[in-house]
Amino acid sequence: MSPRPKKLRKCEGKFCGRAFKPTGTPLTKLEQIELFRDEMEALRLCDRDGLTQEEAGQKMGVSRGTIQRIITLARRKTAKALSEGKAIIFVDGD
Repeated sequence: MSPRPKKLRKCEGKFCGRAFKPTGTPLTKLEQIELFRDEMEALRLCDRDGLTQEEAGQKMGVSRGTIQRIITLARRKTAKALSEGKAIIFVDGD
């Protein structure tokens, strides 16, 4: 029995490039952390726009619990990259 297919997530935000990295070090020399489009969208809606997880879930077409899981992972990845000097690579797919 295979797992249930992932529900389509509506993402309106756009990436501002393909990566975000510390200055002075080439991207090829940095450890890279992938941030997926749905993770970036959850950060944008909840942290930048101030929506509740329930409201963000409605906008993205998923449950509040799904938003909670997505945003927890996105925040952990972002905090790791910023605090440890790693590059964030923006990934369009899942």
